[in-house]
Amino acid sequence: MTRPAPLGAPVIEARGLERVFQMGGTEVRALRGVDLTVGRGEMLAVMGASGSGKSTLMNILGCLDRPTAGSYALDGVSVEGLSKNQLADIRNQRLGFVFQGFNLLPRTSALENVELPLLYDRSERELDTKGLAAAALERVGLADRMDHDPAELSGGQQQRVAIARALVTKPSLVLADEPTGNLDTHTTMEIMALFQELNAEGVTLLIVTHEPEISRYTQRIVELRDGRIIHDGPVRERGHALTDLQARADLEPASAR
Repeated sequence: MTRPAPLGAPVIEARGLERVFQMGGTEVRALRGVDLTVGRGEMLAVMGASGSGKSTLMNILGCLDRPTAGSYALDGVSVEGLSKNQLADIRNQRLGFVFQGFNLLPRTSALENVELPLLYDRSERELDTKGLAAAALERVGLADRMDHDPAELSGGQQQRVAIARALVTKPSLVLADEPTGNLDTHTTMEIMALFQELNAEGVTLLIVTHEPEISRYTQRIVELRDGRIIHDGPVRERGHALTDLQARADLEPASAR
């Protein structure tokens, strides 16, 4: 059983992260001494071109991979030396994941998809899994779609189901990997408006993206190049997705609505 986070501990505290892959007889250095601290309630974008190391960093922060060197503490818990089962518990209880491809189970209702992480909970807590899943779906605006399978939902609705699934365990951190990559502009802004609402309620969000338009809706941008952080700073003119969405609607002709 993992210990609770110390009061005021950062959600992410990484120091000197390195990741080396062996490709045949060649070493590929995907991360080269990355330092990153993320406080509770932050919303940041991790950006970089293909091969910059952003996916490798996300996999390490999501406890899906281990660094070759360096240290990483998630919500005050040092993950070095943890067993596979302990890492699985960390992922289940402290992390929520949102992916570009939604990763929903087909022929399974939205409610059952959101309920799934709770069914894998090994903390021996007594949980009302269906009630918690229903509340998460209601939070993302899908109270009337709980019994629908993914094939019966639009892309934006499927991503909302995925966000509800990420939130249902009340994680310390939500990691979103290109969460709007499969969505049109209007739906993208709807999803970013939802992320901003969740962040305003205290949810810590780390969004991996290559789109500057997405990063402007976060609070902070971390940019990687060749496995190193080359920029880490606040968003200068933060956009408000809901306001932008309403402005776009006002500009559309009535026939297009």
